[in-house]
Amino acid sequence: MKLQYATWKEVEDYLQRSRTILVPIGSTEQHGPNGLLGTDAICPETVAGGVAEALDILIAPTISIGMAQHHLRFPGTISLRPSTLISLILDVLNSLSGHGFEKIYFLNGHGGNNASIQAAFSEFYAQSSFSSQNVASPVPRARLTNWYQGRRVRAYSREHFAETEGHHATVSEVSLSYFAHPDQVKHVDMNPKIAPLGSFLDADDFKKNFPDGRIGSDPSQATVKHGEKVYAAAVSDVLDDIEGFLSF
Repeated sequence: MKLQYATWKEVEDYLQRSRTILVPIGSTEQHGPNGLLGTDAICPETVAGGVAEALDILIAPTISIGMAQHHLRFPGTISLRPSTLISLILDVLNSLSGHGFEKIYFLNGHGGNNASIQAAFSEFYAQSSFSSQNVASPVPRARLTNWYQGRRVRAYSREHFAETEGHHATVSEVSLSYFAHPDQVKHVDMNPKIAPLGSFLDADDFKKNFPDGRIGSDPSQATVKHGEKVYAAAVSDVLDDIEGFLSF
């Protein structure tokens, strides 16, 4: 069930049988010459849909704008400051926990969000620690998982893409976004075939080091068929992870 398509009464009823909610989170940022700007939000949202088919779990609306300041020299990228994202996540946590959700699972599609999400979790737990009024109340648990770091997804990427998978605008994420939206497949020649590797600081540094937006990848290999396999692997990985999360 998707939160945005439910009524408040349906959510109230859901809370009688489950206190868990899954929150997809990503980014709106460049993904190289053939990657969709919404890739990092499309991917966790798509995987979350597969998880919901297997479990009776409520899916929150996708947080589709994240911390992507290093991509701002590429047209179309929209970024939050780290402090803004921390505040946003904290407000989401407070809203959901205030309704009675006790297990809040963030499924992330953008590595640049990780530090801010974890900082928001720390702020959330600190609120409880400093508040004497909550001593007797159970503290809701929050978890962050990156869909692309699951065991099966990494194994598929190693087997089929090897060193061409890269670190940004990867073959697996572009393929998954194509599986989700096959009418949006882009065919673009890559030059060089495999993008360079390296590091970066700010947006100017990123654009100088990676002119077409890729890091170490050759996403010209991305296909809907690969995306379907990546999707199945990611759903299985997340189901395993959620099972462990719910056991605490």
